[in-house]
Amino acid sequence: MLIKFAVTNFRGFAERIEWDLSNPSNYEFNKSVIKNGVVKNGIIYGPNGSGKTNIGLAIFDIEYHLAPLKAKKRDYYNNFIYAGAIDKPVTFEYTFKFGSQIAEYIYSKKENGFLVNEKLVVDGKSIFKRENNLLTLDSEEFPNDEIIMENLKNSANNISVVNFLLTYYPLPADNCIVKLQEFANKMLWFRCLEIREFIGIETQDNGIIEEYIISNNYVEEFSSFLLDISGQKFNFITPQKGDKQLWYKVGNSAVLFNTTVSTGTHSLELLFFWVKRMGDAEFVFIDEFDAFYHFDLSFKLCKYLFNLNCQLFMSSHNTYLMTNDLLRPDCNFILANGHIKPLSACTDKELRFGHNIEKIYRAGAFYEE
Repeated sequence: MLIKFAVTNFRGFAERIEWDLSNPSNYEFNKSVIKNGVVKNGIIYGPNGSGKTNIGLAIFDIEYHLAPLKAKKRDYYNNFIYAGAIDKPVTFEYTFKFGSQIAEYIYSKKENGFLVNEKLVVDGKSIFKRENNLLTLDSEEFPNDEIIMENLKNSANNISVVNFLLTYYPLPADNCIVKLQEFANKMLWFRCLEIREFIGIETQDNGIIEEYIISNNYVEEFSSFLLDISGQKFNFITPQKGDKQLWYKVGNSAVLFNTTVSTGTHSLELLFFWVKRMGDAEFVFIDEFDAFYHFDLSFKLCKYLFNLNCQLFMSSHNTYLMTNDLLRPDCNFILANGHIKPLSACTDKELRFGHNIEKIYRAGAFYEE
């Protein structure tokens, strides 16, 4: 699980911003959103331009060098570095919990994603560190480090030490370096918008979503999903061999699904596709989660998504979701003024299940640094 993340000099974040998921409060309700002492589910709120999208993108920077075969956002490196310090690198800091191990993975990148520094510390022990073109390796973990360092020196300049060690050194499945890359390969970022944009999980775009639903025999399941979540009932026509689009009946007429449903229903179709893929995910971030949803539909979807096994977060402007019936004050985060904090840390008041935290938020009672 991801338990802490920080980034410095990234896009609109001039200063270091840290998101800590490792210190949940002792609430006695909605315990399922906390797993092994780490926040498993949450929603990020904040004003327009506060950086909700950017914090999600920053977390997924790790995909660009540890999961090179997974799908990427093509314009990711545009405006990558904070414009006020374009000559300085962007620094990313991750803390993971892999079973009983705590791994700290920190690296810096220049413009266009060129790695300049990289280090891994596991349970307080330095495994490797590359800084200013100098590499040090833990001699117990890598006894032939001189050979390894010579090979790395002769390899491509921008290769990650993690990738290099995985390629040239036989590591057991329980090794933290192996687990780190496995986690990166099971991350997913996407937007619930008409434009299909995502990072991770898939090696490529699977094409038309309806074709995916048809070819995997998910039509009935998709129909049930729409009915259960949104109350919409579609009498889908059984696809024939070679069909790539969904049709449904209205009276005696056959109607093309793609050209007649609302933007919100298209967004639900996209979400259904990703839910089918989330079984392979470890960490998911949904940007602009409910841009096209009615507030009650958003609530139902959150209930559905937070029951999945993966660690899942989303950004939203919909404060109707800011309720103890869904999450807890330590799982609702406010991003403002370069800081991200849970509601529980934004007040001196003891928050209980019966409190209307949305009303407290709208009244401006939660302070922001």
